Amino acid sequence: MIIDILTLFPEMFGYFEHSILRRAQEAGLVTIRLHNIRDYATGKHRITDAPPFGGGGGMVLKPEPIFAAVEALVSEQVASGKWQVASHPLTSSPHHLITSPPPHPVILLTPQGRPFSQRIAQELAQQERLLLLCGRYEGVDERVRQHLVTDEISIGDYVLTGGELAAMVLVDAVVRLLPGALGAEGAAETDSHATGLLEGPHYTQPASFRTWEVPDVLRSGHAAHIARWRRQQALRRTWERRPDMLLTAELTEEDKWFLMSLAEEGK
Repeated sequence: MIIDILTLFPEMFGYFEHSILRRAQEAGLVTIRLHNIRDYATGKHRITDAPPFGGGGGMVLKPEPIFAAVEALVSEQVASGKWQVASHPLTSSPHHLITSPPPHPVILLTPQGRPFSQRIAQELAQQERLLLLCGRYEGVDERVRQHLVTDEISIGDYVLTGGELAAMVLVDAVVRLLPGALGAEGAAETDSHATGLLEGPHYTQPASFRTWEVPDVLRSGHAAHIARWRRQQALRRTWERRPDMLLTAELTEEDKWFLMSLAEEGK
């Protein structure tokens, strides 16, 4: 997978140099490329923002440098025939004008986007390439939304200073789903939200800590009993903390009977 990120602050992304993301890059599972939008602005001062037409507070990211950045990135896909574009009519620039939707998602990180979820992370993990645009200030020129962006994603109902943190969240969630990223086969499949439930509790050594004991079933060595206990604990935690998730989770008959017993406990 290739992930291109357009941002005014590429120095913020040191997070990608650590832990699972670093190992995934070293293993060749993902290539993350940072592009400074300012590098594609013109003029002496390389201005990337301007006041909005009609007045109002704040500044808006201009369309020219954003389009120029993406058009510069499509060259490799033009050569492979994956993207149909037209040459600049008035210049010999190696860049190309975008004339059709891109063959991969161009995602704007914005509080106006669809709420990010594990399902969307799984959807994006199937892509060969992603291009992320980090919003700033009051947002981006609407023509970027209308003619370049193919998707808009929000990581929550709140406003951040920019889309950089949201881009990091999205990349982390997506990359850890790539086969081999977590090391153990299927490791991501038991995470919270991956199965439609919250993950249950975990324990490690020592077996006894300040009189608090690890549950006997986890020390029994009986795989079927352990699996059943973990499933029930996931159901219990979801029931207690996010009961709304149970409305869409895939539940077996045994799950339903266990949830009924939890309901009886609460009476």
